[in-house]
Amino acid sequence: MMHLVVLVVAKDRIQKMVLEMGMYQEYVIVGVQIGRCISLLKILMSNSCIYDCKYCINRATNDVKRATFSPREIADLTINFYKRNYIEGLFLSSGVIVSPDHTMELLYNTVYILRKEYNFNGYIHTKSISGCSPELISKLGNLVDRMSINIELPSNDSLKLLAPQKEKIGILEPMKYISNNIKTSKLEKSNFKDRFVPAGQTTQLIIGATPETDLKILNLSENLYNKFNLKRVYYSAYISINNDNNLPILNTPPPLLRENRLYQADWLLRFYGFKSNELLNEQNPNFNNLLDPKCDWALRNLDKFPIEINKADYYTLLRIPGIGVISAKRIIHARRSFNLTFENLKKLGIVLKRARYFITCNDKYYDSVKYFKESFINENLLFLEKTNHKPINNNSQLSLFDSTLPSKEDKIKCITGNI
Repeated sequence: MMHLVVLVVAKDRIQKMVLEMGMYQEYVIVGVQIGRCISLLKILMSNSCIYDCKYCINRATNDVKRATFSPREIADLTINFYKRNYIEGLFLSSGVIVSPDHTMELLYNTVYILRKEYNFNGYIHTKSISGCSPELISKLGNLVDRMSINIELPSNDSLKLLAPQKEKIGILEPMKYISNNIKTSKLEKSNFKDRFVPAGQTTQLIIGATPETDLKILNLSENLYNKFNLKRVYYSAYISINNDNNLPILNTPPPLLRENRLYQADWLLRFYGFKSNELLNEQNPNFNNLLDPKCDWALRNLDKFPIEINKADYYTLLRIPGIGVISAKRIIHARRSFNLTFENLKKLGIVLKRARYFITCNDKYYDSVKYFKESFINENLLFLEKTNHKPINNNSQLSLFDSTLPSKEDKIKCITGNI
């Protein structure tokens, strides 16, 4: 489907790369700071790499075909897609060619052509290459909207084991440099688009390639948010593609459920006021496979429930399973006028499937809740999970073109952000 588009706009050389190398990657939909979704062309400048990271398909010792786009080719491809309204922006990454500085120069030249020669004003997200000079980061950061430096492995021990050519300091120092420049730029420049990396920086962690627990990963994410003011930490379930004694065996299914749980917990850290040590601890270092992190936390802290919906403050409301940011604001606003009942909550659009087990309205439980007991709540929540989600027979990642339709509850969660 998408390859047909490439045949229309791409040069012969690019066609050959796309069809034989698989270097062109399909559209991705990303959320940006203003809260809407935009379509991006996600492309790898080169699959050549000087590093021999054991988890990567493009590691230096792998016998795979190699190819590299020129800055002009990527710029032409992007602007043609943009003019046809296929995309609103570009996500540009690359393997490390020759050296980190050389690769960053190529990325910079690509973005420079787009911004200065083609007057491209769309969204641009580029990867910053760890180990490159601060001067190159500064040059590129003044042209792009967002930058990312991927940590990839959750601990220094794992980095030494699977990517010995990389160093922790080579990743964290550029992140610190970008973070400091973003803060300075905000103070000096009032125009959002003129700022240094105005949409902030992100990073990515690979999940399942190494033995770190969810607690270790979540602690790392929390520290990154606090120290470098990251916009997002992305989690990527490891797909077993290389045969190595230090990696999961080939054809091991990617831990997609674990990836989903970490995203849910990450959301709780960023918007719900939770701390990582509340969601997990040394006795429970990994997330529950059967319940989402918020429900699991609530069941382990039943002494804090039930919560009276007409008295709880905003941040207490956010801790109720099934009530999210929008729902909590609606409750706060509505109860200024009258005491809320369960019927009122339904009319406000509050989903009570989970919340009804943890709240009271005017000191009364929901009709079907006979008593407040952990076994009763746990049984009903597990039943909800089983009825709402059909078992997945194949361990494949989601596709934009998947024919599977989302459930009504999935749609509500997407709109309201309720967890």
